[in-house]
Amino acid sequence: MIQLEAVYHRMGQNWSYAYDDDTLHIRLRTKRADVPRVDLICGDKYDWSRANEEVAMERWCSDALFDYWQAAVRPKYRRLVYYFALRDGQETVYYLEKGFFEQPPTVMYEGLFDFPYLNPQDVHKPPAWVKEAVFYQIFPERFANGDPSISPANALPWGGVPTPTNFFGGDLQGVIDHLDHLSELGVNAVYFNPLFAATTNHKYDTTDYMRVDPQFGTNEKLKELVEACHARGIRVLLDGVFNHCGRSFAPFQDVLEKGQESRYADWFRVRQWPLGVVDGVPTYETFSFEPIMPKLNTGNPEVKDYLLNVGRYWIEEVGLDGWRLDVANEVDHEFWREFRRVVKQANPSAYILGEIMHDAMPWLQGDQFDAVMNYPFTNILLNFFAHRTTDATRFAHAIGAQLASYPQQISEVAFNLLGSHDTVRLLTLCEGDKRRLMLATLFQMTFQGTPCVYYGDEIGMDGAHDPLNRQCMEWDPAKQDRPLFDFFRSLIALRKAHPALRGSGLAFVPIESQPQVLAYERWDANERFLIVVNNQERPVSIDVPVAQADAGWRDANTGAAVSAGAAGALHAELPAYGYAIWRAPASARAALAAEASAAE
Repeated sequence: MIQLEAVYHRMGQNWSYAYDDDTLHIRLRTKRADVPRVDLICGDKYDWSRANEEVAMERWCSDALFDYWQAAVRPKYRRLVYYFALRDGQETVYYLEKGFFEQPPTVMYEGLFDFPYLNPQDVHKPPAWVKEAVFYQIFPERFANGDPSISPANALPWGGVPTPTNFFGGDLQGVIDHLDHLSELGVNAVYFNPLFAATTNHKYDTTDYMRVDPQFGTNEKLKELVEACHARGIRVLLDGVFNHCGRSFAPFQDVLEKGQESRYADWFRVRQWPLGVVDGVPTYETFSFEPIMPKLNTGNPEVKDYLLNVGRYWIEEVGLDGWRLDVANEVDHEFWREFRRVVKQANPSAYILGEIMHDAMPWLQGDQFDAVMNYPFTNILLNFFAHRTTDATRFAHAIGAQLASYPQQISEVAFNLLGSHDTVRLLTLCEGDKRRLMLATLFQMTFQGTPCVYYGDEIGMDGAHDPLNRQCMEWDPAKQDRPLFDFFRSLIALRKAHPALRGSGLAFVPIESQPQVLAYERWDANERFLIVVNNQERPVSIDVPVAQADAGWRDANTGAAVSAGAAGALHAELPAYGYAIWRAPASARAALAAEASAAE
């Protein structure tokens, strides 16, 4: 009997949405392994007889409790009413908006789920370039010192031990001097932590939003850097801190001086006058409880106009390709709606990325952000590869749940990171075992979404929590792990060369006898990949079943042919923390054609 209490659907958000100008994605949730088949019956509510169809839904992904089904529909008249037929071989249950029924409906304009109209203006369309991007995050103060003449007077020699307050003189010229490193690695987008004038080494306490910090350079130097990046095909994303400013921000200084009489008094959220700190808690709203980071009142029209002008200015002035928005979930939604309008008017292809570490669907309706920093993805990978607190089955379930949380076009541009300035470095979490770091990076680079490399991970830098995760970049080749760099470079090249590794075709292949062996297929219309990773200290000898055993499988790195056995499986001998990447054309016919071409 079908477990109806597990069945769920609603119109909108991640359940029923426009994927593009012509296509709707319809999703349904059922209890895991409970329903063998679901059909979507859909049509036009004004003329069902001439515009209706029945579509077999795909069991698209699963988690520990549920299966998620999906169908793509192109409604002839851009309208769609629909219901579901859940079939288990013994019974069929019809699921409508008004409930469950034993018989299909006879009136098609009443009680069905209803997608009223596919308006192109409502379609969430993230910038196309982001789907092709591989980001590299730079913490400016610690990347490279290219102009010692502008370093802080108390700057320490490069490579010393970082503290929360010390400086080493990293600057924009240093980034320009090392763009060859980024090009060699293969990244095509850079995300910078804040560059604007501030008092701290991290610069999240903005003093002046319209001026590059003098310790980094000038506005003109930033423009030079952006132009140099663009010349190499590298996009540039800056960190926008609009939730709060710094204590030294001129309007806040005026409030400190004049109190309630300041013309800027309403620029901030004050609970009690005079401003101060009582028992460790500021009398005004701040980021966390940091007295030097007062929260801005984005509901104030003057504050809103000021910050919106900042968002527009840097897009127009230096050719910025987008913003990463700090503490984005603590700013009001209406501000972000206006921010999006302003930024997209200045640059329609700008990428707007919010820092949100939890379910972000309210910000991803197409009217605010293009994507968010995908920390849930980060934690799923860390739990398996670094912390080793889960197994391959639970890993696959967690990825399935994450994918089901958002519309597909959002998952395709999610900012997938394995570490940042806010986290312990990946190598440290992996207890110094670079093999585990490599496996985590392998999954990151062969999964949909936009991967980001935290500076230095590619050469083997480690570091515990802030400030040790913000060490100076190591530029001495003798101290860099060049084989690890080559691994990163080869994976990035593989990803960029094969759209299947960037698209949404994904299926996990259970290896029941090996809980620490993760196998998954990736595909598009032209090719398939089968990737197997051995996330344990001992070697394994395994057979991995494949959907297309005769597809002409080859080792993706060497090109050597790989034969499937009689049982339709590919055999792998994997060392401890080893992996295999196999590639095949989408069909056996394509494989034969490719083999013939290679022989010519």
